[in-house]
Amino acid sequence: MLRLAAASLTGTAIEFYDFFVYGTAAALVLGPLFFPTFSPLAGTLAAFGTFGVGFVARPLGSVLFGHIGDRRGRRPVLLASLLLTGAATVAVGCVPTYDRIGAAAPVLLLVLRFLQGLGLGGEWGGAVLLTAEHAPAERRGLWSAFPQIGPSLGFVLANGVMLALSSALSDAQFAQWGWRVPFWAAGVLAVAGLWLRGSLEETPRFLEMGDHARVPLAEVVRDHWRLVLLTAGGLAVGYAVFYAVTTWALAYGVERLGVSRAVMLTCIMAAVVVKGALTPLVALLGDRYGRRPLCMAGCAGAALWMFPMIGLLSTGEPLLMFLGFLVALIAFITMFAVIAAYLPELYEPRVRCTGAAVGYNLGGVLGGALTPIVATAVASGERVPWGVAAYLTGIALLSLGCFALLPETRPVPRLAVAPVAD
Repeated sequence: MLRLAAASLTGTAIEFYDFFVYGTAAALVLGPLFFPTFSPLAGTLAAFGTFGVGFVARPLGSVLFGHIGDRRGRRPVLLASLLLTGAATVAVGCVPTYDRIGAAAPVLLLVLRFLQGLGLGGEWGGAVLLTAEHAPAERRGLWSAFPQIGPSLGFVLANGVMLALSSALSDAQFAQWGWRVPFWAAGVLAVAGLWLRGSLEETPRFLEMGDHARVPLAEVVRDHWRLVLLTAGGLAVGYAVFYAVTTWALAYGVERLGVSRAVMLTCIMAAVVVKGALTPLVALLGDRYGRRPLCMAGCAGAALWMFPMIGLLSTGEPLLMFLGFLVALIAFITMFAVIAAYLPELYEPRVRCTGAAVGYNLGGVLGGALTPIVATAVASGERVPWGVAAYLTGIALLSLGCFALLPETRPVPRLAVAPVAD
């Protein structure tokens, strides 16, 4: 289990590095380079628009790779999704800017961002099922949480590279070529990930299945459509909170509050590190007390904290901003630490790869794709952006209602009379 957990964690860290490095670049530099004819605000909105395309592509990636995972096995998904995401990320670092090739530049950026999202949409389902279908039922939450640590590592790595480059280079050097280096580095990481995952075995649960779904998506839509919508709605707040902190707040702090890139990145990265460290501890609570109660607690915490978070952000003081980000991300991980066990348990094995991944990534469209765009537009005035807090609170209440309608799935302890759930 340690070897499997390490492989799934490393793979998700690499793929989310690819995904996050684009978000940071969109917040800091892509607007002026690829949309120079726009105003600064419109350029940022356009850059976040290409950022959002990655989320739109993720459910499509879930369908494509979920079909492979339910028909051919979980292992092929892990290799193909990593290869696609890595190649698209390296290519982003090679795209000429608007002043070189004109309108073709943002079009190429859009296409490559779509391919990034397509690959990441398949990654999560394969990585989570690798651990969830190997793990003992009573510790499924803990082992399944390891892929959920990967995004934290990927984020810290992506932003650490950006922070180092933006600190070491002048603004002109960073805009000219420095921002490309993190994208090129994705190629090295992808090769390392493919080498690590090449020796993994197929999950025993898949090998035991004698009857595979012919068209997994059709079965999911026909038999589990309500479950997909509820899980997507439930997860929306997690995506909204995470990208409000890591993408929108970064742009807002630098452009509107005049805080340096280094300070904003440091505050956000420090909060993400704590969030990653708490992930296995929260997952253990999920094994003990259940998945659904923790998801509802995370939604409630997010709903209560969004107004204080915006108030702390608006001070521009590093310690206060860090506190605001930290509590928001603790609410986030209270949900997402147990999701990797919760979603697979909600779906029957024959359509599990498709159903769990589509629900997970559709939540990204609802919460992640729109949040930086909506928040940037709402915060366009000179006052404290309380509208952003209201928007995030509304999503939190919507997600809370969705989780309230979902069942609990925690396996019954072995000493109990009832049989252990799959």
